[in-house]
Amino acid sequence: MNTLATLRERGTALLGSLLALVLGIAILTASALIQLTGGTPVPERYAGTPVLLHSAHGTDRDGEFAEPVPWSPERTGQLVRELAAIPGVREVVADRPFYAQAVSGGRPVGGRDGDERMGRGWSSTALAPAPLVAGHAPRRADEIAVDAELGPRPGESITVLTARGPAAYTVSGTVRGPGYYVTDERARELAPGVRVLGVRLTDGADPRAVAAAARALARTDARVLTGADRRDLAPASARRTSWIGAQVIITMAGLAGFVTILVVAGTFAFGVNTRRRELALLRVIGADPGQVRRALYAEALLLGALGSAAGVLIGVLGAPAATGMLVDTGFEPAGFAIRVRAWIPAAVFVVGVGTALVAVWSASRRAARIDPLEALREAVVDERPIGRVRRIAGIASVALGGGCALASAFAAPTEMITWALATAVASISGATLLAPVFVAPPARALTRPFARRVGAVALLVRESACAAVGRTASTVAPVLATIAFVVLITGNTRTGAEAFADHASATTRASGAVVASGTPGLSDAAVAGVTGSALLASTVYAGPARLAVDAAGVDPDAFVRTHDRLDLVRGTLADLVGPDTVAVTASTLAALGQLPSQSAEFTFADGRTRVLRIVAVLDDRADSHGVLLARNTLRAHDPDALTEVVHRTDGPAIVRGDPAATALGVREIGVAAYARRADAEEDRLIDVFTLLLVATTAGYTALAVGNTLLMAGAGRVADFRVLRLSGATRRQVLWTVAGETTFVVVLGVLLGGLVAVPSLLGIRAGLAGALGTPVRLVVPWAPVTCAIVTCLGIALAASVLPARRAMRGVAP
Repeated sequence: MNTLATLRERGTALLGSLLALVLGIAILTASALIQLTGGTPVPERYAGTPVLLHSAHGTDRDGEFAEPVPWSPERTGQLVRELAAIPGVREVVADRPFYAQAVSGGRPVGGRDGDERMGRGWSSTALAPAPLVAGHAPRRADEIAVDAELGPRPGESITVLTARGPAAYTVSGTVRGPGYYVTDERARELAPGVRVLGVRLTDGADPRAVAAAARALARTDARVLTGADRRDLAPASARRTSWIGAQVIITMAGLAGFVTILVVAGTFAFGVNTRRRELALLRVIGADPGQVRRALYAEALLLGALGSAAGVLIGVLGAPAATGMLVDTGFEPAGFAIRVRAWIPAAVFVVGVGTALVAVWSASRRAARIDPLEALREAVVDERPIGRVRRIAGIASVALGGGCALASAFAAPTEMITWALATAVASISGATLLAPVFVAPPARALTRPFARRVGAVALLVRESACAAVGRTASTVAPVLATIAFVVLITGNTRTGAEAFADHASATTRASGAVVASGTPGLSDAAVAGVTGSALLASTVYAGPARLAVDAAGVDPDAFVRTHDRLDLVRGTLADLVGPDTVAVTASTLAALGQLPSQSAEFTFADGRTRVLRIVAVLDDRADSHGVLLARNTLRAHDPDALTEVVHRTDGPAIVRGDPAATALGVREIGVAAYARRADAEEDRLIDVFTLLLVATTAGYTALAVGNTLLMAGAGRVADFRVLRLSGATRRQVLWTVAGETTFVVVLGVLLGGLVAVPSLLGIRAGLAGALGTPVRLVVPWAPVTCAIVTCLGIALAASVLPARRAMRGVAP
């Protein structure tokens, strides 16, 4: 059989499969390039230094990305002396970043992230050239060098916010580049902990030899970085952003692969149904089942090669634009770039061809079983809509989805989304496989109310749907998948966000929440005039494994007054006094392992390690911080820490627009508003992520629904002729087609909503158990309604318009 001739003959029917494959392979190619060859560049601040030492990472907790464990002042001094003694080393510079932000025009100025709000010691300018534009380097504690674009000139005064509060400086000079530079002695006071040492070389020194000597000196607490490895110096925020981007890319690629197989398999399966007489004729003239299967595989192979080649080309060309979009939306850090490696497009091409062959497998088995006698039939009715294997696979998938939904009800919060996605994939797969089984009963139930009012049209809709189960199910499947994905993704994310916000606001007793405005946090000066519970935020590293844990410095009495349902496993926060005490959550205690005593080692931001006595263990639902310390204790070890929030309990509220508060970067909002504001950035990323997924599934739905209905319409001209000969007007025929299409979309919406229910209920039960408070099931109806309207519009356009065109040549 001539495969090319067959494809030319069925070009319109296979166009949807080809486009689906092209789209899926394009997404997979771009995703693979971004994931496997993309990365952040060497931070510009360190680009001028060929050899750098970086402190070793501790152990990050799930979902957290902490900076490496800092060296203590003693260890820093030792490393500086040993490195300086290596031949070829001119100078060793300790990089000491700290929070700094100028106040201009009565308000803090500067960008949201990066060096625009960071200060350093003057010696750090040697790590990446920041040449003086005017003036001189700072020489006294009250002198500072600033970015020339900031405005102040040498000799002028400037107010700079630090963690302690506003401080007056005299501008000693201006530099080309963002940031603030003070004397090294002043930087040592503000940032005693060091994580990066830059090794400056003498002229003619071999960086490789110096790096090798440095590695011999480094212990387990230091890494020597050269060349491209210096990209590891990107801050924790960039690593977290890259991790989020990786999850987006993996999910998009997985969704694209899943739906591509679904669409292509559905198209081939429906194609076999529409070609039953043709395939039966092949059997009549002597083709055996193996030849029929090989013919379909040959079609799929050629289709896969064409679609994969086009998809790979589009993916390679579109990867840079996709990378830019990910950076702009916050899913990748600034400076993220990709490199095209030939083996990746080649591998994706092979995957694309394999996907087409896998998708046609079930259809080819069904085609091989066609009886030659079917060539004599004038009409084909789907008497057996699905086979035994498909029925078993569908039931198994639905059962697996139910099991995953049950698991999400008992999973930890960090694992719930994974189980929810597994529930979605399994449930949607099962419902798609079993879709033909659910066609006839709903068809009769949904058309019964319209039978008296609409009459023959409702009867025709019902009988057509029941007689052409394969066509109906092929159209229902993509609608089902789209609605299920939209409901699951938006419902799970919104339910989780609202649950955490409701829990935080319900368990906090305060008149208001004082938060930062235009700054990354509140300074001590901003907190001083507010009565309430202030949470001084930092990171500590617990135990020998140096487990990175979010820590808060608190006033125990104020903390207890503002936090309701503060469940204590043991101990009391009243004992959280003095520099040798600590309170931990139950999960932090479990992560530390079996302790021989009620004490544990903690390493602070200044690099010093102390053994602290555990005076209280809190239930994890009590607070999001894994460690609580007395505020003075945390401040003594982290001069650069900023306060997250002050839950105000007494005194006057901060008036919006108050000049003093504005200059300190302070404003007051409601407690509930703060609970939602705390996750505002994550919620924004989730909304963008949801939009990407909805757009992807909607695009596939357009292809699948449109292609299926176009294939069906091409073979229904004879049906239309019979209806016209029976006395039906063109309008009645078109109303019948529209009714069938609307019924199919409604059925897909109903099944998609039912598929989403187990996952939503599982997430709600899991969150309720984890938080200990009732959880509302939230489904954003705007995106769901938009998806339904889109599906219906696409389906009606793909069915009614071709039918109307076909009716022009049909005489009554």
